[in-house]
Amino acid sequence: MTPNSDSGWDLSVDNRNGQLTLVVEVKSKLNASPEWAARLRRNMLAHGTFSKAPYFLMVFPDRFYLWTDADVRLDQSEPTYIIDAQPILHRYFEQAEVKADQISGQSLELIVASWLGEIIHSEKSPEDINESQQWLIDSGLYAALAGGKFYHKAVA
Repeated sequence: MTPNSDSGWDLSVDNRNGQLTLVVEVKSKLNASPEWAARLRRNMLAHGTFSKAPYFLMVFPDRFYLWTDADVRLDQSEPTYIIDAQPILHRYFEQAEVKADQISGQSLELIVASWLGEIIHSEKSPEDINESQQWLIDSGLYAALAGGKFYHKAVA
């Protein structure tokens, strides 16, 4: 199967079978409402230039929005999961000596890529996952990503 590095998204993840499973859009905007994120997602998908996947994750420094069955629902539906990003991103921000309101989109993208890499290559069983990331288990995303491969958007 052809790698999905040209999917158009900031990041994308193929499952262990090489099928596009997760697309990720990263924005440095703070306090983005679920409604705002849903409108942005709908607008992006409406153009039809982006590959679609079962999971769609929109990442902001303070919140993650996850849509499941994202390849089916192209409407302006609100996210399936709204996640507080602070418990997930805090240690990365500390290591980079940056605060959520100071981070650039490109730096946040690198942090999210590191976080996804940890999930993809994790040997932890679902029972050992931090409570702040229980949504990964509940949504099925943790199992879908295990052993997969992620791609960054090609930068010209």
